[in-house]
Order: sequence, then C-alpha cells, then structure tokens
Amino acid sequence: MKVLVTGAAGFIGSHTAERLQALGHEVVAVDNFSPYYDVSLKERNASELAKQGIQVQAVDLREGGLEKVLPTDIEYIFHFAAQPGISRKSTFDDYLTNNIIATQRVLQFAQQCPNFKFFVNIATSSIYGLVATYPEDAAPKPASYYGVTKLAAEQLVLAYDRDGLLSGCSLRLYSVYGPRERPDKLYTKLILCGLNEEPFPLFEGSEKHLRSFTYVQDIVDGIVAVMGRESVCSGEVINLGTATESTTAEGIAIVETILGKKIEMEIYPPRPGDQSRTKANIDKARQLLDYNPQTTLKEGLQQQVEWVRSSYSS
Repeated sequence: MKVLVTGAAGFIGSHTAERLQALGHEVVAVDNFSPYYDVSLKERNASELAKQGIQVQAVDLREGGLEKVLPTDIEYIFHFAAQPGISRKSTFDDYLTNNIIATQRVLQFAQQCPNFKFFVNIATSSIYGLVATYPEDAAPKPASYYGVTKLAAEQLVLAYDRDGLLSGCSLRLYSVYGPRERPDKLYTKLILCGLNEEPFPLFEGSEKHLRSFTYVQDIVDGIVAVMGRESVCSGEVINLGTATESTTAEGIAIVETILGKKIEMEIYPPRPGDQSRTKANIDKARQLLDYNPQTTLKEGLQQQVEWVRSSYSS
C-alpha cells in the first residue's frame, strides 16, 4: 500500500518508515524538522532513510492544504508528528498547534484520499497522568500540556471513526528507547554524559520512578501489526509497551555497567507533570495484535550505547 508517515525524521517515526518499506509498502515521509532539538539529528535520520529510497519531505502539517503538496492516493497514515515531552521551553501554543491543529489537518487530508483505508494515531501513556498502569478504558488524567493535547488529538481521530468519516485507532506508547532516541530523553543523554565524563542532570526523586522501558523495535512490531487487523482495531485505543517495570536507577546502573564507568549525577528539582510510574497493561495488544515484546532492557541498552558511540563519535 501507499503509506504516509508523519514525523518520519524523528525517533520512532524513522524506524517505522524503514519497517514499512521492508514489508513492501511505498512510504511517503514528511517532517517539519522542528528545532525542539538539534535539527541536524533529524537531518541525519532523514539521510539514513534517503539511503534506503525514502525521501523525507519538509512539510508543516499545521498549515493545511496538504492535498496540494502530498499525493492523494495514500491508503494508510501513521501519524507520529507532535510536540513532544514536558519541557518548560515549549509553550502551550506549541502543544496546541502541533498536537491538535496538525492532527486535524492530517485528518482533513485523509478525507481527500479516495482510496484511504486506515489512520493510526500515535499517542502516549502521558494521557493516563502521573501514574500509567491502567487498561485502556480507565479515565484519562493527564497532568501536562503534552498529555492534555495528545488526548485531544487522540479523541479527534476516534471522533472521525465514530462519525463514520474514516477508520482509525490510537496507540498509546510507553517509554520507548533505543537507537535514534532524542538527545533530551533519558538514555541518549545518560550515555553521552558517561562517554564525555560529564554530570548527568537527574531530577530529584526520579531515580525511583518505575517505567515500562520498551525497545523501539518491539514498539514498531506493535505499530505495524495493526495492518491487516483494521476491522478489530477500528475505533480502539491500544497500549503498546512492556509489562516489565524497571526503575530509572536500574537503567542507570545497566548503562554504567555497559560503559564500565560510574556516571556523576547532578540533582535538579522535580519536574512538574513527570510520571512517577508507568507499567503498560498490554492485555488488549496481546489479544488484538498478537503483540509480544521480547527485548530486555540490558539487550536494548547495549544496542543504544553502540549507536550513540558511532553516531556521536565526532
């Protein structure tokens, strides 16, 4: 099929674009190359995709009129593009426009595609709130602009499905890590601090946080598993992560073991909106998608350390 991947120069989007092409699909890739983090890293991801024949087109989804710049024979959309994280440098308008307005624009574009089949919205466990251990039917309690606007985007997609305007689902992802992880995220930053012998900025108390750290290729397994299962996924919210919990301190210790060195910690005040616990309830994903993540945290971090060493060697 002809598949549109938004946010394709980002972390998970780039891996998904590669997988879709490997499965034989024709991938149309877009990204706005936001300066939220170093644009050169997104350009590097885009360059890797280009080597495989996937050209990432610079498109700002918020501007609308996408049918003028994108082919309308798209059959499937994987919508990753968003304003990520809970950084204080991001404004509410950043989250509003990139997460809600942009999603609406992509939905409108999908309606212009006569052979359109399915819309996969990429959501987040932040929708649940400060503790994310629940099944999909639990009441959302987002505690950040990010979580609030991603919930709104999710509901936009499901509203289109409920109203019969198109078919789609929403996947709530949990603490994804691995090669190409953003530099502001835990493990890339931690590994770089270890390699460069710099102190790691640790938010007070976060070493005790519990997380469903999920390796990126396991997440991609779940994302692409929607294809061919549209009838059972339509209108559904599905958690994707791992049921295994690890503390941040345990993850730090694994990285230190792999690097063979102790990493100095520099303590900062707690971050508002930071989740204290995530444990993915993936019963629904197992049932609907035959989803079964296998990568251990140690195995995944070994891959990420090797990627950081090669990618940041300069």
